[in-house]
Amino acid sequence: MRDVAIIGCGMTRFGQLEDKSITDLMVESSLTAISDANASETDFDRVYVGNMFSGEFNDMAGIASVLVDRINLIPAAADKIENGPASGGSAIKEGFQAIASGISDMVLVTGVEKMTSVPTTRVGSVIATLTHPTAEYKYGATLPSMGGLLAQLYLKKYNVKRELLSLVAVKNHKNGTNNPYAHFQREITLEKALASPIIADPLRLFDCSPISDGAASLVLCSAEEARKYNDTPVLIRGFGQATDVQIIAERDDPTVLEALRIAADKAYKMAKLKPEDIDFAELHDAFTILEIVQSEDVGFFKKGEGAKAVEEGKTWIDGELPINPSGGLKSRGHPLGATGVAQVVEITWQLRGEAGKRQVPKAETALSVNFGGFGNNIVVNIFQR
Repeated sequence: MRDVAIIGCGMTRFGQLEDKSITDLMVESSLTAISDANASETDFDRVYVGNMFSGEFNDMAGIASVLVDRINLIPAAADKIENGPASGGSAIKEGFQAIASGISDMVLVTGVEKMTSVPTTRVGSVIATLTHPTAEYKYGATLPSMGGLLAQLYLKKYNVKRELLSLVAVKNHKNGTNNPYAHFQREITLEKALASPIIADPLRLFDCSPISDGAASLVLCSAEEARKYNDTPVLIRGFGQATDVQIIAERDDPTVLEALRIAADKAYKMAKLKPEDIDFAELHDAFTILEIVQSEDVGFFKKGEGAKAVEEGKTWIDGELPINPSGGLKSRGHPLGATGVAQVVEITWQLRGEAGKRQVPKAETALSVNFGGFGNNIVVNIFQR
């Protein structure tokens, strides 16, 4: 199996981008990544597009085929990859496997979602189809309601103060102020977060990621060829993916993300690394409670101590293990299919020392978690400079 490197990356601004179509977004990020890699259209033999709802939100199918045509990558193979909010992470996995196996020599991976042109009620209803169709969806379950129930269980079980959830939002908004691509680029106070409207008790508005448009792209090739294109390639050292029971009430302990534990263990073993070897991480904070729980189940902190780590400053930019220096989904934004790729674009910039004011000092090894469904299909990747 060949080692795989990232030699180029790019992304659009995330936010409410009224003047750009889904095609415009994926073309912009793709061309930026190709230019960053110093590659040409004739170098690519495969394209993967991570996307969740182009049909439902944009009345477009076959968007991977659209992309290769628009940016002149024909006859490269092209596939759309859908794994809920983990579509981007799964697209990276497919690209990794294509290069590692020798089937492909250069791959473009793009994640994209155009969401804000659809009414918010429609967006929420469509995303809710991720829940179990007969045990959850038919009774009105939504992803925010799942986040609220998880938060209630977690706070009670581990005797965690409610305000620590919102402290995650304060941290990530602070990081987002230094990210020119972020949906939100302003700090918030803890008092403001705690006073915001309740969305799904105990989660408030500032505990939830926004509805966003955006795209992000990566160029992958074999590590042995990488320096022909780029002086600062980033290695994909390991990945893992695992699933869990879809009906959350049937899990042994809903406060434990068992799929994440398994996926992370696979990624660590493949990379021959341990949690203590990670310098920073991009976690899937669609809700603030998820950053806390993921930080535990990926092995950074003991169960029940993730919130304490935030309170003690350990996960802030200047802490011992920065989490979401990009601002995370909470501040950078959450265009569903783009999120997993955007996490890795941020990691690439950080490992190349190109993250500006949000740069993590001495960053050499990083981890990303892309969260599918409500924890029932999770992708973990590990990277090194």
